[in-house]
Amino acid sequence: MEILWVLMALLMMGFVLWPIMARRRAGIQRVEAGHPDGADPANYGFVRQELLDVRMPGPDQDLLDVLDVVQRSQDYRAAKQLLAGTDAAGEVRWQRVQAFAGAASLELAQRPGGVGESPGGQWLRVWRAEAPKDAGGAAVHAEFLVQQAWRTSTPGTDEFRIIMEEARAACGDAALLAPGDPIPYIIELSVARGLAYSREEFEQLWLKILDRAPAHMGAHLAALHYWCEKWHGSRELAYSFAEAAAARAPQGSLLAAMPLFAVFEHLPEVNLVQGFYESEVVTKAVHGALFAVHAARPDDPMLAHVRHLLIFFLVRGERWAEAVDQLVHVDGHVGALPWTLTSDPAADYAIYRALAVAGYEANGGSPATLPH
Repeated sequence: MEILWVLMALLMMGFVLWPIMARRRAGIQRVEAGHPDGADPANYGFVRQELLDVRMPGPDQDLLDVLDVVQRSQDYRAAKQLLAGTDAAGEVRWQRVQAFAGAASLELAQRPGGVGESPGGQWLRVWRAEAPKDAGGAAVHAEFLVQQAWRTSTPGTDEFRIIMEEARAACGDAALLAPGDPIPYIIELSVARGLAYSREEFEQLWLKILDRAPAHMGAHLAALHYWCEKWHGSRELAYSFAEAAAARAPQGSLLAAMPLFAVFEHLPEVNLVQGFYESEVVTKAVHGALFAVHAARPDDPMLAHVRHLLIFFLVRGERWAEAVDQLVHVDGHVGALPWTLTSDPAADYAIYRALAVAGYEANGGSPATLPH
């Protein structure tokens, strides 16, 4: 099961470019150096750093149990059953498709096969062979190809293009098996980024998603990455897309937090501006995300993702009590942005947690006044 934390990190890394990593870590070090470190997060009942779960942003015990069964037995049937019982248009099914595809891809990387040895991820190949009409298996296979392209080849090369074209065809096959399912089209968003779809091609794909799941946040995050990468990191286009999503967000939708993700995507471009984390653009995005969190269902599967990103911005803006409030809700799981962009997500999360607690106590807070 230890490979799952890598899988979940890679799942969310797709939303942000790798060059951000070095700058993020440097920023963390600058924040750490400027604040007291005498407060002890353990006094607040927070989980010790070595026990933080780096695999997922929040709990999904059913997924963990099924992955354990599949990887131990190399029998796909538990995965097939879990996906069949998961709402097709929901965020959970999309995350589980990514998880199963990532598990198969990482198994293959660890055991590529050879003389007398079966390659890793054989259960996915058996799944497709034995149940070719199963929509869940088809979606996992398409996502597997996308992850293989990004993981094993270099964008722009013939190898990368060939795998991506195969993934594009697999998305089409998966869509035919489940006409109302948005997931094959969401997977194709990564293909659109890899094959540099034209704006017209992308918008045609995006309309298919909006027809099926207009408030799907995972799809919006993937689309945001397309706009950031395809159009050379244009802040204007990315912000416009994120703000439009927030404006049309239905009541209780976390899409109202999209501008905060757009700000995060372009952080390296503006990180040197003095007082940036107290600026109007960040303040507005943070307030939108806080509103979204307050209005969201407690069981919304994307809620933890927004809370983790809020912790990053609230600590940077020295809004200690609000940061501690978010920590209370997510502590224990750290498999989300921004922590998954670094080589040690638990350590980076723990730095921000310690800073939040220290700032909270320096301004009169204590475990007795801990928000609930």
